Amino acid sequence: MGWHEYYERQAALDAVVANGLTVPPGFTGEDEVLRALRHRWSLRLAGRVELATHEIERDGLDPVDAVAAAWRATAEADADLRRLLDDHAEHPALRAGALDEQAMLARAAGLTDPDDGPAEQAAVGAAFLALLRSGPRRPARRNPVERLLRRLVPSA
Repeated sequence: MGWHEYYERQAALDAVVANGLTVPPGFTGEDEVLRALRHRWSLRLAGRVELATHEIERDGLDPVDAVAAAWRATAEADADLRRLLDDHAEHPALRAGALDEQAMLARAAGLTDPDDGPAEQAAVGAAFLALLRSGPRRPARRNPVERLLRRLVPSA
């Protein structure tokens, strides 16, 4: 695929996000469109989660709070894309991507160990996402004394 085709596909996906699920020219069907949208979401989320992991290491932030904030920020920034994926969440083309996302979130938040299997990581991640979607938003911790204490006492 050349740059011209790449930009055409991106514009087509932008139109799908804005107007609802259709199969634009250049796509073979609904499955391919949904997988492309899932991929777009995954790239954006992974970038924010990666930044959160650096903040966790640098500032001693709570991993669960930092990953939750990353997911929420991505969902707010791409609300139409998130809504479209949620509307089609039961579609078989999205299942593998959803499991991968859940496992990634669980690992990044420190809720699972590397020794845990993919199914267990995905189950923990699914519970984490359910809490994220239903629970109240926790304000970011900005107190410098609390951050210092968190660095000195890992259990604080």
